[in-house]
Amino acid sequence: MIRKAFDIAPGVRVGYDNTPLIIAGPCVIESEAMAMRHAESLAQKMRRLGAPFVFKASYDKANRTSGKSFRGIGIVNGLRILQRIRTEFNLPVLTDVHTVEEVALAAQVVDVIQIPAFLCRQTDLLEAAAQSGCVVNIKKGQWVAPEDVGNILEKVTDAGGTRVMITERGTSFGYHRLVVDFTGLVKMRSFGWPVIFDATHSVQSPGGAGDRSGGDRTLAPYLAWAAAAVGVDGLFVETHEDPDNALSDGPNMIPLSEIEGVLNRFFKIIRIPAGSL
Repeated sequence: MIRKAFDIAPGVRVGYDNTPLIIAGPCVIESEAMAMRHAESLAQKMRRLGAPFVFKASYDKANRTSGKSFRGIGIVNGLRILQRIRTEFNLPVLTDVHTVEEVALAAQVVDVIQIPAFLCRQTDLLEAAAQSGCVVNIKKGQWVAPEDVGNILEKVTDAGGTRVMITERGTSFGYHRLVVDFTGLVKMRSFGWPVIFDATHSVQSPGGAGDRSGGDRTLAPYLAWAAAAVGVDGLFVETHEDPDNALSDGPNMIPLSEIEGVLNRFFKIIRIPAGSL
């Protein structure tokens, strides 16, 4: 197996023998001012950590538990804000897409197109993302076995994709419950493409709060540190300045004031020589 590496943007590289990539930001763009504050703060923190960084935020969350929940500010305004973040802070940016039609619009702005977990086997969407020229980050569905990820990756590479990542975000374990099979990280890495670990969605309780998802953000750092010990190519974390009042996924997000400490320990663990463990 040949471990692959590639550039996401100038100076931001992911994969074999590179410093783990950090993908971080709020779940959804709540407003332009909010997104800009988070991007500026995270950019400063990542510079101090010396971490390759991609800013993430969604313009739309199409799979909310309830149709009454806040979904986002829409693709037009959302992409405009992500373009501003990309330009003003010189950051690569990532967002979800949900339809083939969205791919073409998002690809004009973002560096990384993300396929949501619920859509990870949608062939037309995967092929459109592959043909966009962007990096493709696929969230592994909660029901997908690690060894079956190869079929998903093949859909992208067969359609011409040359830069693809797979992200583990927990596996369904009964109703309203996710667990993480850390051996799955090893299995997925065997396909050669970079493997990212999503620490915050892995502590989610899908639909567990009735008309919304619950979760326990206090556990997310421990999962991140465990993934570092196993070995990953990057870490995905959602963060918010006031998680208790966030409009989406608040129970899972790590407070912005705490994220630097969590990542500092993550990098300390990842840098421990394998022979000394």
